[in-house]
Formats: sequence, structure tokens, C-alpha cells
Amino acid sequence: MMEKRILFLSKGEHSPSTRYRAFNYFPHLKSNGWHPEHLNVRGTLAEKLNLLRRAGKADVVVVLRHAFGFPMLPLLRRAAKRLIFDFDDAIFVKSDGNPSKGRARRFRHMLENCDQVWSGNQYLAANANQFNSHVTIVPTAIDIDRYRIQVEKPADYIDLVWIGSSSTSRYLKDLLPTLEKCALVVPNLRLKIIADFELQSDILTIKNVPWSQETEVSELVSSHIGIAPMSDNNWTRGKCALKVLQYMACRLPVISSASGANQDIIQHNITGLLSTNEDEWLSAIARLAGSESDRNAMGAEGAELCCRSFSQDVIARVMLKQISRD
Repeated sequence: MMEKRILFLSKGEHSPSTRYRAFNYFPHLKSNGWHPEHLNVRGTLAEKLNLLRRAGKADVVVVLRHAFGFPMLPLLRRAAKRLIFDFDDAIFVKSDGNPSKGRARRFRHMLENCDQVWSGNQYLAANANQFNSHVTIVPTAIDIDRYRIQVEKPADYIDLVWIGSSSTSRYLKDLLPTLEKCALVVPNLRLKIIADFELQSDILTIKNVPWSQETEVSELVSSHIGIAPMSDNNWTRGKCALKVLQYMACRLPVISSASGANQDIIQHNITGLLSTNEDEWLSAIARLAGSESDRNAMGAEGAELCCRSFSQDVIARVMLKQISRD
């Protein structure tokens, strides 16, 4: 049987979306008779012509997050046998949640020209359904086996861990005064930040850890509680709870703002705790910091949920079913 070709197009090979929604599935695709490739969407005229040539040779083209404009969109539509748009952010609004006519227009045109749409969560799917009737929810998934390692946790600290980047640092910075209040009443509380930036505090002990793909898992597993603060607006509702899934895969209980996909995935009092205000954050941190049994129980439940519904093996079957449709 001739190998089928699937081409993923994205803004860059180093973005989390490209890694989690394309590269991580290459082994699954290869073992099921597909030849996966990736190209960046930005470049010179010669590179764009090469993109169109490669798109014409592929059986399926998947565009990650990037809403093409004129003239690339009609040219890509003509070249691609099957065109799929995949997105895991609310790219139709500004990053502060406010409306954007330009982004909304490009989003609509992109979806109207695609054969299928893959959305990262229900909120994104609802917005996509306005412009395309072939929408499938394809959640961001986790390679469970990668997180099944044993790392000793520190005995002299209770580590709250946050993983992210400078682009989402504002949510952690907004929570910092609350964490500092908590540090005054919870003994040995420490904040571990795994990111491309650093924070300092005169009240709360902070451990800043530069993010790297090689060390992120061991740094997460060696922590005690995962935290996911986030505001609630039209942008954050499009977030696909990656850090929450990473915490769960590491068997960490999660404390999160009750917003976006976080509140859809976290089962309150089972896999973690949802908080809507400062008092609830303080109470949640104090409870889990003081109860190893609660941490272990919620961590185990979260790992089971992650394995059952958000593992790459599970989501790969969804993806393969979609690209195998006639």
C-alpha cells in the first residue's frame, strides 16, 4: 500500500502548539501508514511557493493556528486535496479578550475554506461551528509514559509549581500577593516557577527554574501541588489546559482558577480544587499543603483521568479517524 502524506503547517517548529498538536503524533502517524511532514508558514516568496508545491503533493494538509489571508488562502485551498484547520487558542479575539474585527474576519475566511476543523476545546468548537459544519474537538494530549518517573520531593518545603512562559506570566503575577499572604501562615511554602522569566519576593521563597524540555518533567514530579491561575475572558476560555494536564500526568493535585477549560477538566474535590477568589485560593493551598493524603488521592485521580481521556494514544485515534475519512 502506498504511504499517504500529511503536511502540517505552523508558524514555527518550536511553538508548544506545533510540538503538542503535530510533532508528538508523528510516531502514531508513521505506524499507521502516514508520512508526516512539517513546514513553517512564514518565509520568502520561494519558500511560500515551495509550501504550495508540497501542499499539492500531500493527501492531507493541517494548518496549525495560522489564518492565511489573500492570496495564500485561495492558492492553498486550490493546492490542497483536503485542508484541515487546527487551533488551540481563541485566535479570533485579542489576547486581552477584547474583540478584533481583523482577527475575526481572517478566522471566518480560513474556516470557510477548510474541509474540517479541529478545535482544542468546546468553547473553540462553538465559535468554529458558526463558519464550518465539520468541527471535531481534538484536545491537547499528554505523552503519559514521559511523566511516569520517580523523583524525590523535598522534605523541607511544600512546593507550589507553575509552568508556563512570559506570555502568560501576568496570571501568576496577579496571584503573587495572594501567595505571599499564604506564605505567612503556611510553614515552608515555596513557589517553583518553570519558565523563561524569573520572579522575586521578600515574603515568599521562590525557586526560579529555566524551562527546558529535558528537565521540565523531573521538576514537575518533584513538586507537591500544581497551580493554574487564570483570568476569565474570551481569550482565556480558548486555552486548552495544557499545564493542568501536565500536573495531572505527574500525579500532582491541581489548584486552578474556575475559568476556561481548566474548570471543565478539573473535578473539584476529586482531582483538584477550583478557586474563584482570594479566600478560596488561601483555603485551597492551606488544605493541600497540610494534607499529604489529600494530595496523593487527588493526584492519583488526576493521573487516571489524564490517562483515560487526554493521553496521546487516545487522541491519536481521534486524529487518525478524522484524516482517514473519505
